[in-house]
Amino acid sequence: MKKVIIQRGCKNLSIEHCVYILECSDGSLYTGYTNDLAKRLKMHEQGKGAKYTRGRGPLKLRFHQVFSTKQEAMQIEYRIKKLTRFQKQQIIAKQRVGAVIDIRE
Repeated sequence: MKKVIIQRGCKNLSIEHCVYILECSDGSLYTGYTNDLAKRLKMHEQGKGAKYTRGRGPLKLRFHQVFSTKQEAMQIEYRIKKLTRFQKQQIIAKQRVGAVIDIRE
């Protein structure tokens, strides 16, 4: 059974308009959007999340950031998915999307 390991002191995981990055057991990174992070993490854990994460557990939540609108969050998710692995690791290390990309664009 896959297990999602929550790190970095995440307290309230029921968050609206959230972009997140998971690290898979093979070291690859998965970026997603959700309006309920706790529910989405549980879906990934149960193998009901994205096809990409199935069979790649255990998964670790490495980053999440809340945005004020769904549109903004989905635009940021799209832009993160186009980044290199190194750039995604910078976001994880700094715990801020704005540290790597200009979110005002």
